[in-house]
Amino acid sequence: MNEQSLKGKSAFITGSVQGIGYGIAQSFAQAGAKLAVHGICDQKEADNVVQHMKDFGAADAKFFNGDLRDAGVIDTLMHAVEDWSGGVDILVNNAGIQKTAALTDVDNELWDSIIAVNLSAAFHTMRFALPRMAQRKYGRVVNISSVHGLVASINKAPYVSAKHGLVGLSKVVALEYASVGDASTGGVTVNCICPGWTSTTLVAPQFEQRAKEIGGSFEDGVKSILAEKQPSLRMSETSEIGSLALWLCQISSHNVTGTSIPIEGGWTAQ
Repeated sequence: MNEQSLKGKSAFITGSVQGIGYGIAQSFAQAGAKLAVHGICDQKEADNVVQHMKDFGAADAKFFNGDLRDAGVIDTLMHAVEDWSGGVDILVNNAGIQKTAALTDVDNELWDSIIAVNLSAAFHTMRFALPRMAQRKYGRVVNISSVHGLVASINKAPYVSAKHGLVGLSKVVALEYASVGDASTGGVTVNCICPGWTSTTLVAPQFEQRAKEIGGSFEDGVKSILAEKQPSLRMSETSEIGSLALWLCQISSHNVTGTSIPIEGGWTAQ
């Protein structure tokens, strides 16, 4: 893949100051994209992420904040990103929140927050961006769902509902925009990536706790947890998610739309 394959393209990635979103942003920066990054952090961390993206090769980078639980804030955010970027060519809906709880322990506030960030925010950003992409006859939406957009686990009712909903929403929108453009322009595509266990700082405490429980190393804790669901016994790296997202944004991927691609070591094959 050409190292500057996104040169001249602008990308907006929600939740991109850490984890999977950061890995995707890094891949896009290395491909020469102009990057709008977003997340919840202080100004120093935001400045560091922007500088890192420029160091990785981004044509330009800027941090945008905004509470994705609020539709009005999202509209303001999208206008700001559009004005700065000159047009969002690539939208990655990555931001997400999760909290495990039994169904009867899920209160209204928790349900509403998880649905808002993991599902409704993608609806609002796509509704803004896609008509503008269609005018340019090129556009890419990559929605970061989850293995839990394909299968369920206990104590995750809001999260599983949101991620299943994101997969369904993406299919509908992909069909609505499938005929835009052609192979030469790249068309407009909408796809989901569905990661399983991925190596981020957010999941590390779970592995550390399991390691203590079994009296083993951190790696033993990882394998113990992964053995329950992920047959490869290997976590994915955020850079691997980034590589797939980058491939989906290529002109040559114009006929890949409406898909939900798992990266989960065989989890859903069982």
